Amino acid sequence: MDALKGGAAAIDSSAMFKLSYGLFVLTAREDGRDNGCIINTAAQITSSPLMVSVAVNKAGFTHGMILRTGGFALSVLSESAPFSLFRRFGFQSGKDTDKFAGLAYSDRTASGARFIPEHTNAIIAAKVAQTAGFPTHTVFFADVTQALTLSAERSATYQYYFDSIKPKPPQESKKGFVCKVCGYVYEGVSLPKDFVCPLCRHGAADFEPVKQ
Repeated sequence: MDALKGGAAAIDSSAMFKLSYGLFVLTAREDGRDNGCIINTAAQITSSPLMVSVAVNKAGFTHGMILRTGGFALSVLSESAPFSLFRRFGFQSGKDTDKFAGLAYSDRTASGARFIPEHTNAIIAAKVAQTAGFPTHTVFFADVTQALTLSAERSATYQYYFDSIKPKPPQESKKGFVCKVCGYVYEGVSLPKDFVCPLCRHGAADFEPVKQ
């Protein structure tokens, strides 16, 4: 391919979006308080013992809860998940919001963490065994303590979210930049290099000009 000729080592960050990701609500409980956030980086590490890993943004409230308590639950979202679920758990902070307020269900894993029983095809509860720290995220490696299949619905992938769940960015004729992750629009002629999306916490590299 022409793009690879000459030994060029350029990095096209959009290539990362071609990796296959699932979508999950990661929840934790600390001192009687429940919280959760949307993540797309959860994976099985080993089958014997059964272990999983999750990468969690350090800026999120859920991150601190897991770091202190050592436990979490994963709700594996299915393709029926509405955008309102992503808005509830992904577009606001648990630091000043009760993300579970107004929900009709209060299901919990055996370890006590709440999970999402609707638009979810499986739940996994785990106890942290080891961590690895990175500049923006912590990866938690954890032993599975509970796992249950809830439905036969297909799991929602990151690509499916982009194609079928996330609302399309506005098409008004205005200058701005749209977050490729969550759809937030920054209005302005130029985007600051250190800008961080106030909704999903992704940086300027994940923004693109609003199409006119």
